Amino acid sequence: MTIARVAIIGLGLIGGSIGLALRGRLPHIVTTGWDVDADTRRRATERGLVGTVHDMAGQAVAEADCVILCVPVGAMKDAAAAIASHLPKGAIVSDVGSSKTGIADTLAAILPDARIVPAHPVAGTERSGPDAGFAELFRHRWCILTPPDGTDGAAVRDLSGLWEGLGARVEIMEATHHDRVLAVTSHIPHLIAFTIVGTASDLEEVTQGEVIKYSAGGFRDFTRIAASDPTMWRDVFLSNREAVLEMLGRFTEDLTALQRAIRNGDGETLFDLFERTRTIRRQVIEQGQDDGRADFGRGDH
Repeated sequence: MTIARVAIIGLGLIGGSIGLALRGRLPHIVTTGWDVDADTRRRATERGLVGTVHDMAGQAVAEADCVILCVPVGAMKDAAAAIASHLPKGAIVSDVGSSKTGIADTLAAILPDARIVPAHPVAGTERSGPDAGFAELFRHRWCILTPPDGTDGAAVRDLSGLWEGLGARVEIMEATHHDRVLAVTSHIPHLIAFTIVGTASDLEEVTQGEVIKYSAGGFRDFTRIAASDPTMWRDVFLSNREAVLEMLGRFTEDLTALQRAIRNGDGETLFDLFERTRTIRRQVIEQGQDDGRADFGRGDH
């Protein structure tokens, strides 16, 4: 890996975690950063999220050989424009967005002399901002790279090596396929959580506050997901609308079939579904993507 200087644009949960992971795991790499919000820049400096926090985006990238745009998908154009006139020729430019179709074209149009390698670290929490980041966020998690055809192979190898150095496992995937997969594994689950929690909020008056008072484990997990950054998720659903609508249609069909089974007293159909979903849960734990301990390990902290 030949990356020696990394600039991070956007110093929230993901950007801050990248900076802290670089400091802890790849301390020889020089890090700089910038965020559009002055308070975030101040807090990032206090926490030492990167080596130097600059007041201007151009200053942060002026000597970088790798720039990672850690901003919502809807802010990608503005972030790229902010660094365009200062970016060294041939620098690797990547991102961390949850939807990938069109990102490479968007960045290439603004940064024609950069080597564009879109990426998505499949890691995060419901928290956001410069205080949310931590160095171990990417350990044993997947980072999916979606380089378009013709991307410089050395840039892909260098970025892969960087993410592996941060503890992640790297997968190369076509952008459209990535968006269909993530629509199922991330985007639709978030949409369901937002909907369930919104419905509960609407029912608060009807139940005299008992929905929240008597929240069981399932609802608590939904509220954790539904507490995720609203700007980021608004942009995800708008940018990945085709895949989300496709998978939402399939989910609606399955939900209708489940309603029918309940209405008809079809216990066999219900049992078969619940047995299949238990198997999926076991496989997720076996893949190291969650905690199999009681209460997901929360009681240990």
